[in-house]
This record gives sequence, C-alpha cells and structure tokens, in this order.
Amino acid sequence: MSKRSEPIPGITDIFPEETTEWRFLENTARDVFRKYGYDEIRTPILEREDVFLHSIGESTDIVQKEMYSFTDRGGRNLTLRPEGTAGVLRALTNRGILQGEEKRVYYSGAMFRGERPATGRKRQFHQLGVENVGKISPDIDVECIVMLMDYFRAVGLSDAKLLINTRGLPSDRDTVSKVLSSYFSKYDEEMCSDCRRRLDTNIWRILDCKNPTCREIIVKSPPVLDNLSESSRDYFRKVCDRLRLLNVEFEVDTRLVRGLDYYVHTVFELVHGGCGAQNAVAGGGRYEIMPPGNRRATPGVGFAIGLERLILSRADAGKYVETETPIDVYLVSLGDAARLENLVLAGRLRENGVAILMDLEERGMKAQMRSADKSGARFALIRGDEELSKGVLVCKNMGDSNQFEILEDNIITELFN
Repeated sequence: MSKRSEPIPGITDIFPEETTEWRFLENTARDVFRKYGYDEIRTPILEREDVFLHSIGESTDIVQKEMYSFTDRGGRNLTLRPEGTAGVLRALTNRGILQGEEKRVYYSGAMFRGERPATGRKRQFHQLGVENVGKISPDIDVECIVMLMDYFRAVGLSDAKLLINTRGLPSDRDTVSKVLSSYFSKYDEEMCSDCRRRLDTNIWRILDCKNPTCREIIVKSPPVLDNLSESSRDYFRKVCDRLRLLNVEFEVDTRLVRGLDYYVHTVFELVHGGCGAQNAVAGGGRYEIMPPGNRRATPGVGFAIGLERLILSRADAGKYVETETPIDVYLVSLGDAARLENLVLAGRLRENGVAILMDLEERGMKAQMRSADKSGARFALIRGDEELSKGVLVCKNMGDSNQFEILEDNIITELFN
C-alpha cells in the first residue's frame, strides 16, 4: 500500500464496522447527561490561538509543545482545538453569562495535539465532555463526579477507579510552589529535561510527569493538600464527605494536579486498564477561566472522556456492541420488468421504515443471491416474470432458508409486524 493512501501517523480512519461502538458511547452520553439537565453545544474545531493561551496556560506542555497552530492569509493566529473547555467557555461568555447564572452543556468531537502516537494517545482524538459553568459549590463538583460514574456504569465499566485531589485556590499557589521548588530543586540533575525546564516555568507540571525516574522522585514530594489554606482544605473535605454520603468509592491521590493551569479546588481522574501507560480514561475538575476580552474569570466544573481510550478499556473488559445489521430486505430482480417494479416497491417499503438493498445491474440469480447473503439482510424478496403475472414475490428467510410466496401488499404486515 502506498504511503500516500495511509492516514497521517496518529490519525486513524473509523470504518462502518466500528461506528456502532462509537454511536453507543455517544448516545449513552446523551441519555445520561440529559437526566442531569445538560444540553448539547457544538463549537468550532478551529479557534483563535489566544483562546487557548489565555485559558490553558502558556507554560503548559499543550501550549509549548503540542498545539497545531498557524497563521492564516488574514494574519490571524489560529489553532486546532487541543481540548474542549476553552472553546466552550469562549462560546458561552460570548453569548453572555450573567453573574450567578448557571449553564449546563455537553459536547463531543475531535481534538488535536502534536504528541508522539502510542496506545491510547493520538494526534487526532475524540472527547465527550461536560461543563457546568457559572457557580461555585462542592455539591456541584460532587454531582459532576457522580454523573461521570453513572456514565461509566452505563457503558459497562463500573470498576473504573476514581482518583481525586485538590489544587486549592489561586492564592495558595505561591506557597505550594515554594514548597515544591525547595523539594524538586534537590533533584535537578536526576529529572528529565522537561521537568528541569518546569522548575523555572511551572513547577506544578512536574507532578504530572510520567517519566519513570521522575515518578520515583514525585511520589516522595510534599503533598499539595498539606500546604493549602484552611478554606481550601475545608472545600475539599466537603467534597469527600458528600462522595462518601453517596457511597462513591474514591482514592485521594495527593499528587494529582491534572495538566492545565486553569484548575482550582477539586481535580479528578477515572483510570481503567486497556490503555497501556495512558490509563486515565476521563478526567476533569473545577476551574476558573478568563476568556480573551473578559475582565472577570468564569468559574465552572467539568470533565472530558477520551473516546479512543474508553473503547480500549471496554475491549479490555470484554465489552462491545455487536455490529448492526441495518438491511431488512434485499430485492432480487429477474428481468427488466421485475427490476422496474422492484424500484417502485423499494420506495414504498422505505417509506414504511424498511431498510432495502436491491441489485441494480443485469446480473443472474446466483450473483444476486450471493449479494443478498453478503448484505446480512433478513429476507430476500425475489421477483421475475412468473411472479409478476401472479402478483406475488418469493420470500426467502436468510436465517433458516425457508421460502414462501407473499403478496406485495402483505410484505409489511407479514414480515415486520
């Protein structure tokens, strides 16, 4: 196969036999999120670059190394969206959110990051996400987490593990940063090049490093929670207490910070097998984002689910959706007159909700029946000159090969009622 016919590395085709699984995950999300009062929003794949620079943080790996950005012919700096939250907040604040007003939305679509492809990590990947924007409360954070757990149960992954932590308030960051800097600076020569850079640019990002050598250093670092203000610790205690009240099992991971600078207070991840080193299938938390042109930060809480990783996790758990067989009837025509009558019949059956395929070439009976069998149709309806003269069709049940004659006017009532 020519390299020119293959997708770009890290970007994959999704074929018809795979889309049944995708539709199941997307439709289940709509059903679960609707019960919590969320409506769908659709935002552009392409945004102005500053939408992400202002929101994600210029010192994050996404901004520094992973965004697909370019300048268009009008001189605008544009970026293919690397995540969903910033664009959703841009859209909602552009529409106008009143102070204290709550907006609940969900989204799905493709995201783009220039990462090295690996299991569970692609350059074009797809996310399902939700945003609850406008209000601040531990109870809202908890409800968001519960909704995520409900969704995972609905798609057959009730054993996913919930990890939670807190990043506290922005006012806590200087204190925590000084404590982390004092600790990690002692290991400057031992850490990876990215973490050595993060010592000066964004020390919190070290806690998110997956390098094995760095992980050994990170697990002994001072917990973020121990260095937060009392109000931040109280907020987190309320989140944990309510999760216990609702019988949600979780583990506090004191070094979980997530990879984006807009997070405050609660952060969380759901992890599951099947994704290789990338075992976080979903993640999110509470945030404050100031979209370009706004004078006040907008609060919210949400999460995003990686669909490719979710599919891998379901496969690892032996969960899958059987491929649909969308064709109900295959019409076999023996001769020109029968083919013209079958064209009319196909239209009438489709108007009644029946999925139809028919042979539109002048082929013989055997070739048409092979196509009928390959199509996966439940029934083959066969018509030639003799059947036309009698006003019937020969119906073959493709499952048990039983054959019988049927009147054209009785097809719907006898086969599909």
